[in-house]
Parts: sequence; C-alpha cells; structure tokens
Amino acid sequence: MNDRSEEIRRVAKRLLAEGKADVVIGFRDSRLPLRATPHFARTPAEADQLVWGLGCTSNLAKYLLDREECVAVVAKGCDVRAIVATVKENQVNRDRVTIIGVPCAGVVSWQKLEAVLNGRDLTEAIQDGDTLVLRGREFEQRVAISDLLQDACRTCTVHEPVVCDVRIASSAPAGGRTDEFADIREFEALSPDERWEWFRREFSRCIRCYACRNACPACYCEQCFVDSTNPEWIGKGNDLTDTLIFHIVRAFHSAGRCVDCGACERACPMGIDLRRLTRKVQKDVKELFGADAGVDPDSPPALAVFRPDDPEDFTW
Repeated sequence: MNDRSEEIRRVAKRLLAEGKADVVIGFRDSRLPLRATPHFARTPAEADQLVWGLGCTSNLAKYLLDREECVAVVAKGCDVRAIVATVKENQVNRDRVTIIGVPCAGVVSWQKLEAVLNGRDLTEAIQDGDTLVLRGREFEQRVAISDLLQDACRTCTVHEPVVCDVRIASSAPAGGRTDEFADIREFEALSPDERWEWFRREFSRCIRCYACRNACPACYCEQCFVDSTNPEWIGKGNDLTDTLIFHIVRAFHSAGRCVDCGACERACPMGIDLRRLTRKVQKDVKELFGADAGVDPDSPPALAVFRPDDPEDFTW
C-alpha cells in the first residue's frame, strides 16, 4: 500500500468519526490489477479498503448527483472540475460535500494495457518509478507508464485539484502536451467533406447503448431527449442519422460544461473516439469565451451568461 492510500484512509476514518461524512466515496482494489472500482465506505473497516493508484480511473463526481447525505469524495483534478461544474448548476450541494483532493499525473488506460498484454493474463502490476512491471503466468514485462496513460490524461492541463477541503500531501508533476488541442487543430485542417466522412465512419459503430451518457457527470437530465416519446425527437433504432443526431446534440449540451475527463470514451464498448467531438466544442468555447469548465469556482458557466461584447459571428 502506498503513502497516498494510507493518508486517504486516515482522512476517511476521521471524517466518519467526526460525523462530517456519512459516506466516503473513493476506490478499492478489484480482483484485477490496475482496475480499482468505486467504493462507498460508511465504517472504519470499510475505509480500510480505500486505495489510490494508477487504476483509479472513474470520475466519482457522477456519484454525487441527487445525494442528500453528507458525502466525502476522493477526487483527482478532472473529478474536482466536474464537481465544481455540477455545483454551479445546482446539481450538487457543496455544503454537504467534503472534497479530498488528490494530485494526479494520470491514470492507466485499460484498452492500452490490454493491447500490451495481447491476451495474456495479468496477475500483478508494480510501479517502479516511471515504469510499470507487469507480471503474469510465465512472463514479466516492463512498460513506461507514459505509454499506458489515458488519452485524456495526456492532454490534461489541470493535475492539481482546483479546490478541495482536504488535500492529500503530494505533488503531481506537470504532464500533457504543450498544445492542448494539437490533434483538434489537425482535424480542423481537413476539408469539411473529410471531417464529415470521418464523423460518419467513426460513429457508424455506435450501438446506442448510451454508456457515454450514463458515465458523464454533466448528463443528469431526468429524461434525456432520446428517451422522450412525446414528442419523439429521434428514432429508437440504430439508424445512422438518429445516431449522429444523438452525439451532436449531446456534444452541444455539454458545451462549456465538459471537463474532458474521458469518462464517456472509457465507457464506450465500441472504442469510438468520442473526445474528438467534445474537445472540438471545448476548444471553441475556450477560444470564443475564454472559459474552461470547472476551473474557476466563482465564474458562472460560459453559456449561462450574456455579455454585450460576446462574439456573434455565428448569427445573422
């Protein structure tokens, strides 16, 4: 067990004992290495199962929605940004949430890890500096952690929690690309026909399971427009036109609200590049309005305010 895990356990037990939290939401080990699972600790014994490491991938902000009890949550940078965003939208009661902030330099992508394993069963993973030692039956392999990081972590610019009530003492080394949107600029350089062809080809694999919507902390409507039957906005089948409408509308609904945590892409069983669409919108919002979702707790959501000097090139 690492020092961060020990400190998180101590903090969790203290918050439970002092009555400042009815439940502490964090992570615990699963049966598979590097695949920590969300954990709800209500007792000291359950708090002893809390861990922190490269496998803590889920955005736990999703579990704060519609909670009335006092909650403490273990949150990395993107999780905290999502909490800030949902607090602004009155979906989370900040007075009932204690944020245990953990600096984060990135977490492991299961898809990239499985590609390295190539069908081999992993029984143990040990971090050795900037390297992971992967062990299984009759094999041992060293892999650079940077090669296994989620794509969202590689472009992340907020490694420290922007706000927290308790900070787990450690620092996260700077990471990510110098140009946060380098890949999006490359995509924008394509012709409109090329971009549309990519969009059609990529999203034709969508099976409309809505895992992306269900995992996203910004998707909390009691009834999503795709589930409405009166009126019925789009069909319920797998028609490509309906599928494209769902993803386009969801991207616009998350404009100025998406924190690029990658939860949607992690949840997609078809491996669709969902972040290319959401990050294109994120880039536009940042350039047009100078706003980064969830970074400034005191500023209102970018698309919820009006300024006389707002760019209006898109209207006529």
